[in-house]
Amino acid sequence: MNWDLHAKHFNHYLKIERSLSSNSIQAYLHDVALLQQFMSMQHPNTSPLTVTTKQCQQFLQYINELGMSAYSQARILSGLKAFFKYLLFESLIEKDPTALLEGPKLGRKLPDTLSYPEIEKLLQAIDQSKPEGGRNRAMLEVLYSSGLRVSELVDLKLNDIHADVGFLRVTGKGNKERLVPIGRDALKYTKLYVEEIRGRSPHKLPQKGHEAFVFLNRNGKKLTRVMIFTIIKNLALQIGLNKTISPHTFRHSFATHLIEGGADLRAVQEMLGHESITTTEIYTHLDRDYLRQVIQEFHPRA
Repeated sequence: MNWDLHAKHFNHYLKIERSLSSNSIQAYLHDVALLQQFMSMQHPNTSPLTVTTKQCQQFLQYINELGMSAYSQARILSGLKAFFKYLLFESLIEKDPTALLEGPKLGRKLPDTLSYPEIEKLLQAIDQSKPEGGRNRAMLEVLYSSGLRVSELVDLKLNDIHADVGFLRVTGKGNKERLVPIGRDALKYTKLYVEEIRGRSPHKLPQKGHEAFVFLNRNGKKLTRVMIFTIIKNLALQIGLNKTISPHTFRHSFATHLIEGGADLRAVQEMLGHESITTTEIYTHLDRDYLRQVIQEFHPRA
């Protein structure tokens, strides 16, 4: 629907008329490409010249559901506003569909999204000389590598790890299963924990009814969500991180880093397993090879 053509002309406009840097131009084009992907899935017959304010609102709600930070959402909206102002300037449209839209209030959205250096700093702060340190490193690697909800992490079972193909079988909301790629580092630390730490001294053997779960406490029972919250908050305090974070912050960061790195929206939505997305007929089924390729190309710890 002429998206590529208008994006190409927008590129020339930014370069020649506004003399923007190549990085700024790429950021604007990336924002337009995200809207294009969304429109192709939700409103495939809509061109850039017929986009409505309601459709733009749906797009902003969509990227919010993906877990993108308030800052990222505001930046994307800024890019779209520039695009539609260009179309208005060229008399290609009569009304800017983003004119009345406001971005999220920065600094108000909790939990914050972590940058990749902050993720690394948190991981490196874990004392792996202690048994619980090895477990905690594996847990956080899995959270960030695969974008799991905290409930999905605590319920993860040993037979859900398919190391030979690099995937986890995850049971999400409504007992719906999905396959999610897991990075090499997460696999490495999880294997180390399971084979050398889990169920060994000073930890007790898995208690009855808890044998199948991957992550156990020192009493041999499945970890609770509260325990994982506590572990993460203590690590944040340890490194002096001035952000309010939780296990969900890793899920937010997973989605944000993939999308900002250039990953396709449909692949990210599949991996996150959002009910409002996966139950919609218009979304195509993605095979495991494609999901693995997205992780390898765009995830910092693939």
